Amino acid sequence: MFGTESSLSMFLNTLTPKFYVALTGTSSLISGLILIFEWWYFRKYGTSFIEQVSVSHLRPLLGGVDNNSSNNSNSSNGDSDSNRQSVSECKVWRNPLNLFRGAEYNRYTWVTGREPLTYYDMNLSAQDHQTFFTCDSDHLRPADAIMQKAWRERNPQARISAAHEALEINEIRSRVEVPLIASSTIWEIKLLPKCATAYILLAEEEATTIAEAEKLFKQALKAGDGCYRRSQQLQHHGSQYEAQHRRDTNVLVYIKRRLAMCARRLGRTREAVKMMRDLMKEFPLLSMFNIHENLLEALLELQAYADVQAVLAKYDDISLPKSATICYTAALLKARAVSDKFSPEAASRRGLSTAEMNAVEAIHRAVEFNPHVPKYLLEMKSLILPPEHILKRGDSEAIAYAFFHLAHWKRVEGALNLLHCTWEGTFRMIPYPLEKGHLFYPYPICTETADRELLPSFHEVSVYPKKELPFFILFTAGLCSFTAMLALLTHQFPELMGVFAKAMIDIFCWAEFRDWNCKSIFMRVEDELEIPTAPQSQHFQN
Repeated sequence: MFGTESSLSMFLNTLTPKFYVALTGTSSLISGLILIFEWWYFRKYGTSFIEQVSVSHLRPLLGGVDNNSSNNSNSSNGDSDSNRQSVSECKVWRNPLNLFRGAEYNRYTWVTGREPLTYYDMNLSAQDHQTFFTCDSDHLRPADAIMQKAWRERNPQARISAAHEALEINEIRSRVEVPLIASSTIWEIKLLPKCATAYILLAEEEATTIAEAEKLFKQALKAGDGCYRRSQQLQHHGSQYEAQHRRDTNVLVYIKRRLAMCARRLGRTREAVKMMRDLMKEFPLLSMFNIHENLLEALLELQAYADVQAVLAKYDDISLPKSATICYTAALLKARAVSDKFSPEAASRRGLSTAEMNAVEAIHRAVEFNPHVPKYLLEMKSLILPPEHILKRGDSEAIAYAFFHLAHWKRVEGALNLLHCTWEGTFRMIPYPLEKGHLFYPYPICTETADRELLPSFHEVSVYPKKELPFFILFTAGLCSFTAMLALLTHQFPELMGVFAKAMIDIFCWAEFRDWNCKSIFMRVEDELEIPTAPQSQHFQN
């Protein structure tokens, strides 16, 4: 032991201060790089890379949770776990107020050079188009067969070219085999029906203005209405005709809804409201398009608050799925009754009245459903163009709602002031939102990941609840700071830090030697005394 200590002392005496500067500087650099990578990974994926690797790979090697015990616990709590999983499952919905690609999204790209839609979002739209606008019998009609391939194309220009090709095929005239007059040479000339889905694609992606899109949708309506009437008469002739009728129904509903949205964009709001009401009466069972949310926004633009309340009474039901539009519109109507005279100072002195309490509870309900919306309504966070798909209770839904409804909140005097004074009180009622909610199910933990896929990279995704920094980020930050300080001190005071380092190593070596010496002395005493075993202990004590 003494030889080892003497050799270590000789080695330390040969080290120069430059060695300590290089050692501490290298340690500071490495820990700094680890800190930067950990911070980037946390901002992108919301978790620590070291922690994730430790849990996923190192923990099973070091001995993780016993599979048998976990299986037993899972079997005992199977029902509750499955229910919780089904409730917290993140489902992506079609944005009922989505913009037009050619007339709105592409214009944004031309002006800013940024892509407002992600590949994941556009891929979901392509899947929706294939579901709604195609069927198994499309191969029987050349134009529909071309459009079936067009919806799968990733290149926008290829899709537009395919739509034009489908329309050109329908320009070919076909002769009917039966003459108009018996034993005559006069033949009827019949045009093939136009391809409605081709007009839809051109209106969505090629039209550069809303007016051009409206013209194309009107042509699509003429073609789609004819196909719908023909398939309606044949829908009971077999499963193939039934599927074709279902497809034609989806096409017709989509066209009429987009025509109503065109009228709303062009300022013909009353016409848009009438078209939406007629569409909801004609197809009451098609709730997948969420046309009532388009109707609510148009009615708020007309300030027809009584009609808005009537729509809410029908759709704000406990058995129906909620949305930010439903919850925040209900809160806006209740806030409108008291917001013009609301004062936080007066309310703190006299207390809240019944109407004010109802308004505050409605705001708390809306904030619990989607806590991201108030920052956009209060303009604490900048807005971007809404995506084509949204995640309920997520940041994408908050953007889609605030993009269209911010003007309606500003129009109601004092509504934003009431929201500003009361919305943060919601979080006191739900201190652990991921475990237990107040009026809704616990907040799903998967919203951040899905929103990062739906929203463009230049947007800072809103995260709720706010995550604390992982331990390894704090640890690497402290390690980097400590080693950087040591490097600086070693560079400024090399002799003093060298003496300090040698003293610390000598103290460590002396502590090790003392422990080793004590153990050796104790073992020597045991051998000399020959300490007896348990049966002889009484005699030894005497």
